[in-house]
Amino acid sequence: MCRHVAYVGPVESLGRLLVEPPHGLYRQSWAPRRQKYGTVNADGFGVGWYAQGDPVPARYRRAGPIWADLSFADFARVVRSTALLAAVRDATLSGADAEAAAAPFAAGTWLFSHNGAVRGWPGSLATVSRTLPHEDLLSLEARNDSALVWALVLARLRSNEEGQALADTVLEVAAAAPGSRLNLLLTNGDTITATAWGDTLWYLTRPGGGTVVASEPYDDSPHWQEVPDRTLLAASRTDVLLTPLKEPADDSVPSPSPKEPRT
Repeated sequence: MCRHVAYVGPVESLGRLLVEPPHGLYRQSWAPRRQKYGTVNADGFGVGWYAQGDPVPARYRRAGPIWADLSFADFARVVRSTALLAAVRDATLSGADAEAAAAPFAAGTWLFSHNGAVRGWPGSLATVSRTLPHEDLLSLEARNDSALVWALVLARLRSNEEGQALADTVLEVAAAAPGSRLNLLLTNGDTITATAWGDTLWYLTRPGGGTVVASEPYDDSPHWQEVPDRTLLAASRTDVLLTPLKEPADDSVPSPSPKEPRT
């Protein structure tokens, strides 16, 4: 279900990160190498990036497959940024929300994506959704599981730092809907926060500077590192911290505490 990627670092064109790599997100839309669920990501795509001097990201999203957008590769070649988040989508359930259902979702300085699926959607999260303020539910961009998960994360971001917001949301959703796949990806333009929960996640600290976090490697560089399942990742342009996440019912595992930086 979906592939996504985030980057923070020196200025790069979107194309260098998404289109030009031999196994980049563009190619992953029809030929992913490590996707466990689904085979083709043709139900929409999106990219969000940060322009110099503007903390609020721009977004470009479409309802169809990325390869059918004849303009994407051309504008990605010339648009440059120090941070981005992009995704190609394989829908959990078909719907009428078109590009509104495609990641990245956004609010303020944040961009967000969900790779996975909430088991038993929508009934499994009926009780959880009642904890959200009514205005949050009424302002959902789409009527899919990812949009609701984003609303849960966003509500926590108002009073918690990024890692705690993602970890608490994953544990809440996993408790309400066991068996869900909850690989979440979040950036504010300076850092990347992510979870590995049920699907693949990798990171790359680039020799020339910058950090990439992705569902799967976009090339065959030996510097890619796989993130263990049930892990919270927090990355800057130079460092990556990995913190184990406990299962909702497993009280024998201590609360998350960051490990030493891994580069």
